[in-house]
Amino acid sequence: MNKKGNILITLGVLMIGAAFLLTGYNILDGLRAEKAAERETVILKEGLEEAAETAPDNFTADETPIYVRYPEMEMPFISFDGENYVGVLEIPSLGLELPVKGDYSLKGLKTAPCRFSGSVYLDNMIICGHNYTSHFGNLKNLTPGDQVNFTDGDGNPFSYIVSEIFLLDGTDVSAMEENEAGEEWDMTLFTCTVSGQQRVTVRLNRL
Repeated sequence: MNKKGNILITLGVLMIGAAFLLTGYNILDGLRAEKAAERETVILKEGLEEAAETAPDNFTADETPIYVRYPEMEMPFISFDGENYVGVLEIPSLGLELPVKGDYSLKGLKTAPCRFSGSVYLDNMIICGHNYTSHFGNLKNLTPGDQVNFTDGDGNPFSYIVSEIFLLDGTDVSAMEENEAGEEWDMTLFTCTVSGQQRVTVRLNRL
């Protein structure tokens, strides 16, 4: 075998080895993210239970939730370990129950989905999650009619159904945030595809 052939074989072996290492890293990183989200969800739900005990303080005299009268109010945070969380997201059909951080950051996405923009009270909240299997990696498997639940930092429940699932270009932020003509949606979930070039986007409507 000539020298060129040996070089090609060596390069092939190195590329295969690098692929195995990358796959192994992604698996371990996903497991780490899953454990982190599980821990954060447990702590956050304990905080929601405490908030539920003070629920009367969050209602007006006619038993109307404060956020209904003042939808532009800031979503309440539950804070621990130096992070702020706005609630818990549940997707029963995917077996997911995840904490949602109040502010978007690449670092934050490593452990939990983040609020990208908007508010649940204004029916325009967008939640971004990493494509770990234990986070938003299976959003593409949702189907219209699936239910999604969200509980805010005061323990108020919100229920939604999936209305639409599609792909957006990874750089098309305006299409993610703005309604198209005739389009109606109250919450959006999204994650990147494996290539990172597109975003799996799920539109939800409140029940």
